[in-house]
Amino acid sequence: MIDRYTEIDEVISYIHRHLDEPLPLSRLASHVAYSQYHFARIFKERIGLSPLYYVSSMRLQKAKDLLLRTNMSVRDIGLEIGQQSLGTFSTRFTEKVGISPSEFRESAHRADDQLRTLQLLSDWSMARSFAETKLRISGTVTAAAPFHGVILIGLFAKPIPEGLPLYGTLLPSLGDFCFTGVAPGTYYLMATSVDWGTQAIDFLLPHSTLRTRSKKPIIVTSNNTVPHQQVTLYEPHPDDPPILISLPLLMDHFINRVAK
Repeated sequence: MIDRYTEIDEVISYIHRHLDEPLPLSRLASHVAYSQYHFARIFKERIGLSPLYYVSSMRLQKAKDLLLRTNMSVRDIGLEIGQQSLGTFSTRFTEKVGISPSEFRESAHRADDQLRTLQLLSDWSMARSFAETKLRISGTVTAAAPFHGVILIGLFAKPIPEGLPLYGTLLPSLGDFCFTGVAPGTYYLMATSVDWGTQAIDFLLPHSTLRTRSKKPIIVTSNNTVPHQQVTLYEPHPDDPPILISLPLLMDHFINRVAK
């Protein structure tokens, strides 16, 4: 989001231009003539992630692109993003995306069917639950641009949508949401959208989907009541981290839950 420390915009652009090169903290800090300590502090305050975590996330996003847009082998894609070990690359990819590189590549064959299945579902009752309890996070989703489709929303351990959400669901429209039975802890609320007319490649690689994320944590304890969350989906900002979690995987989880 565009706010303090506008010099970070240039660093983000620099990272995107040089993603295939070594990008240690010293190089990034020197690009804006800051000490490493000062640079790391303001980068995290602005983006919500450390500089090197952001770089690592962008490289995994590049791997997702290469898996779907090229015929490169998984090993070569790992090397392309700086992972010398195939095992290390596969493990990190699976942890952040939710499925292995090979499974992600194969998921393109059924992604359109998953979206159509969601559009035809008549029972979305699991998406909205409003039990009265303190251990809950509820809110309302609006959008800054016209939208008709499905909303994927979840609570994550970090301010980036990676790995399966600790709590997550799908919503059939803009409006209210609620997570109940939330364990005491620290969470970050993330959401993105898939318009009903979206092509598979565009939600497998969600570069332009409407989204929102909280950089400030939501604290849940057994004694407090979390304020109602007002969530607005917006068009991507240059400083947004990539959406690493596989959206078709989240769709699959929801469809299976409804089927049960």
